Amino acid sequence: MEETISLRELFAVLRKRLWLIVLITIIAATVSAVISFFVLTPVYESKTQILVNQAKNDQQLYSNQTVQTNVQLINTYNDIITSPVILDKVIKELKLDKTAGDLSSQIQVTSAQDSQVAQIVVQDTSAKRAADIANTTASVFQKQVPKLMNVDNVKVLSKAALGENSSPVKPQPLLNVAIAIVVGLMVGVGLSFLLEYLDNTLKTEQDIENILELPVMGVITTIKDVPKATNVQRPDLTARVPQRGETFGS
Repeated sequence: MEETISLRELFAVLRKRLWLIVLITIIAATVSAVISFFVLTPVYESKTQILVNQAKNDQQLYSNQTVQTNVQLINTYNDIITSPVILDKVIKELKLDKTAGDLSSQIQVTSAQDSQVAQIVVQDTSAKRAADIANTTASVFQKQVPKLMNVDNVKVLSKAALGENSSPVKPQPLLNVAIAIVVGLMVGVGLSFLLEYLDNTLKTEQDIENILELPVMGVITTIKDVPKATNVQRPDLTARVPQRGETFGS
């Protein structure tokens, strides 16, 4: 016979081990908050934009072919920006204590589809250093493009600025705590059902009915030991034999 579990039984399991679910959730949220606020190093982000655009003469008009050429060049420029040819000069100019590979992992170049504008995004543990890296990378790239590609079609559209109240982009403590709470609830619920599945002991008469599929006719209650009485005078049950010449009551 197939076993079926009702919603009432599921809620009974959750209510039975509610303390375990709450405990795991609190521990997960606390650990996440401690790590987010006191362990992880804040990371700041700065952005600068460059425009890829061919120089236009007085008798030259823009055409769709020119725009498409600029758009296609952006993909090539994205690779050049994060190459050692550019980043080695950025490291030397800013006197950074890192390699081109390390700096490349901090830089991301993005561009919208069919757009001539590319965005250089830099993440660093220092807000000022992130802005300096973004601006220096754009400036160095603008100077090196004519030498590398024999074209002068890159302009810095906007520079990265250091705000007065720069806030880190990661970690995000509230988001991390929220995720930890969800994960803690999932782990707690899963562990509760696992413990209930592994627990094969019989605790109530209902468990016996479910297993044997027979009604319970009677229940033997637990009989506690009766405490022994103390300082109780026992009656004298010994009979005294009268001596010769004595009568009872004398």
